[in-house]
Parts: sequence; C-alpha cells; structure tokens
Amino acid sequence: MFNPSNTSTEVVESEGTDERNPRRRPRVLFLNRSYWPDGEATGQLLTELSEDLADRFDVTVVAGLPNTNPSNEPYRTFRSEVRRGVRILRVPHTRLPKGWLPGRAINFITFLASATIRSTFCRRQDVIVVETDPFLLSLIGVMLRWRHRANLVVYLQDIHPDIGVAIGRLKESCLTRTLRRSLNAVYRRAERVVVLSRDMRNTLVAAGVPEHAVVCIPNWIDTKRVRPSKGRNRFRTEAGIDDDAFVVMYSGNLGITQQLDRLLDAAEMLRSRSDVSMVFIGGGSAEAGLREEANRRGLTNVRFFPYQPKEALGDSLSAADLHAITVHPAALAFLMPSKLYGILAAARAVLAAAPSDSELAEIVRTHRLGYVVPPGDARAMAAAIGKAVEDRAETTAMGIRGRQLAEETYDRAYVTRQFGDLLADVYDEATRPQTTTVEA
Repeated sequence: MFNPSNTSTEVVESEGTDERNPRRRPRVLFLNRSYWPDGEATGQLLTELSEDLADRFDVTVVAGLPNTNPSNEPYRTFRSEVRRGVRILRVPHTRLPKGWLPGRAINFITFLASATIRSTFCRRQDVIVVETDPFLLSLIGVMLRWRHRANLVVYLQDIHPDIGVAIGRLKESCLTRTLRRSLNAVYRRAERVVVLSRDMRNTLVAAGVPEHAVVCIPNWIDTKRVRPSKGRNRFRTEAGIDDDAFVVMYSGNLGITQQLDRLLDAAEMLRSRSDVSMVFIGGGSAEAGLREEANRRGLTNVRFFPYQPKEALGDSLSAADLHAITVHPAALAFLMPSKLYGILAAARAVLAAAPSDSELAEIVRTHRLGYVVPPGDARAMAAAIGKAVEDRAETTAMGIRGRQLAEETYDRAYVTRQFGDLLADVYDEATRPQTTTVEA
C-alpha cells in the first residue's frame, strides 16, 4: 500500500512573498550536520524530534552527508526530499577522514559554508534552531535570525569549547577564550537556549546567559521500541553468555574521555568471581587500547562486541544486569550522558561513576536506580558490582524503577512534545503584537 509518510519526493520550493500567515503552520528550520540516515546519535535524535514535530510545524532540516548509513537506506544527495513530513535540504561538503585533524577541519568549514548558503536562500522561516554539529552553527544562527526575521533557538548537546578544555583535548588559549566569548554572546541574544541538564544550565547562567532563556529538555528514549527482553535473551544466547552470569556492561562510545581503563581495573579485582562478566559494546578511539590491555592482563572475564543494530538495542541492553556510566569528572558541567535513558528503558540498574553533586548522580540516588561511586575509583566500582551481585533482587528492583521513570519522564513522545511546546511559545512571542504603555 502506498504510504506518503515513508516516501522521499523532490520538493520544489517557492521563494516568493512569504509573510507570516496565521492560517499556515509555523515554519521551523533545524541546522545540524548529522541527520537520517546517519547512524550518529545527534542525527538519530534530530530525526526523531523532527518527525514528531511534523504534525504541528512545517519542519525543514539543513543537513550534511551521513558519515555512516547502518540501515543502507537510499537518500538524495544535494537535492531536496521529504521524508515522514520533514523537508530535508542536504548540502555538499567534504568527508575526509575524521582521524586526520586537517581533514576534520576542512569537513567542518565546507559544511558550515554550504549550510550557510542553503539556509540563507531557502524560503522564509519563523524559528531557527541550530545544534552543535558543528558547534559554530550558533554563529550562523545570528545571521539567519536577521535574514529570516525569525526567532532563534540554540540547542546544545554539549558546550564548546569548554568541554574540550575540561577533558584535556584543548588547552586554554586566546583562541578558546575568543570562541567562548563569541558563542556566549550568541546564547545571550537567542530567544531560548535548550540544554540537557541542570549542570549545563548552571554553566550558561554563570556565563551571563539570561536565566529565563535557558531551558532544560533532556534527551529521550523510545520506550515502545526499547523494552526489556522477555524469556531467553537473544544477545546472550548468540554471544555464548551463560544465563546465570552477572553481566556488567558498558555500551556506547569507547573514547579516551570515559576513563574505561578503570572498568578494566575493576574487572581485574573481580577476576576470581567466575559468575561476573564485563562486556563492552561499541567502538571508538580507545577500543584498540582497551582490547590490548585486557589481553595483556589476561582478563578472561572481559569481552568486546561491536555496535549493535538499532532494532536490536533492547536485546543488547537487556543482556546486562548492571550498566556502567563512566564520565570524566570535569565533563558533566558541559554535557549529559544520554546512554542513561536507554538503560532505564531496558529496566537495568545503573553504576554511575560521577561526581556526587552532579545531576546524573542525583537522578540515580533520588530514584534508587543503582549505585553512585566517585569517578575513576576502580575499587569503589568493584565493591558496588559485588554488592549488586549479592543482592540480585534489589538490583532487579532498581531496573524496574528505572523503567517506570523512563516511561514517565524520558519517553520520546513526552519529551519531543515538550520541545514542540517550547517552539510554539517562541513562535507566539515573535507574532504577538507589541503593546506600548502610555503613562498618564
């Protein structure tokens, strides 16, 4: 049966007179390099958000070329198309190897240039939403705000350049200070700045961004799609993991900033326990080093697996009894680990290695979702894992509480509706008649 919501069709845009018309839906333009069919997390989230908003808004996305296409879906290169109610304007740019720093900079610059041109000359928009892939899109947003006579929303998945400085990838310099001043100036002029956590909000307010303009809307998980598996777990069966084994899992990016070597230390402390296995799922810059180190230490209780298909996420996450979230202690002021929401949806307990005053730690403690240990403390991690193994009933109860929280607070439909309400408010502010008070 023909289903227009799943069909890509070329769009012919009209560039004529385009004043705001109360009878049409508000037009919202998103800018982000990653979008469907890209497998990167920001692209998947923006795809879900845009499609959920398409019933309320006329949504356009200016996006780049996918770095990965795990679903192998066909897409139009450099031509307009509509998918599930969202108009996609894909722009050309280089795709040199990300591991080569000059190539990464060239990719960055060419996408910014193409996105600027395409979004400048598309039809007039009511609200401009700029994301952080790449983070200098915020600077383009100011120009587009003027060009389209629109309101501006900055949507931050993380805060740059602060995150790079905090984790040691960048040194504080004249360049980072100039970037910070420029970006903060944009945030202060935007109608709204959307962040993922209270810690990120506090960072921006301390930098002088008006408190009323900074709104916390977390990332989300589709609890209808990611559910705890029932019966024998498919991932465990295919991986040859015993049903009775207690599995501690880290699923996601295996990067140098996650301090994953501390999990290897904890695994080494637990190597005498034949009932405990440590499983890493994912890939990244630290993967080769972690594999090599696990082999060097002879850690037979540690196993590595590649990223799992999106449709198998529920099975892979449900294969664990306890999920580890490790993060650089200085990073949580500038980001929020989104892997939390998938873990909760899979009804599994959390081991959070995070500062005790962070929002992540507070969520885990307040809702009794698992264990909080100091970041980088392998001995505390091992002790928490041992406690979880000894009290499996409570570990299971933690996961059940997490599932309930995911359904009530972090479900895709609920959170994307919040974002839609914010956009509606921003649009209403732009169209509301200005009143002048005349004093007697």
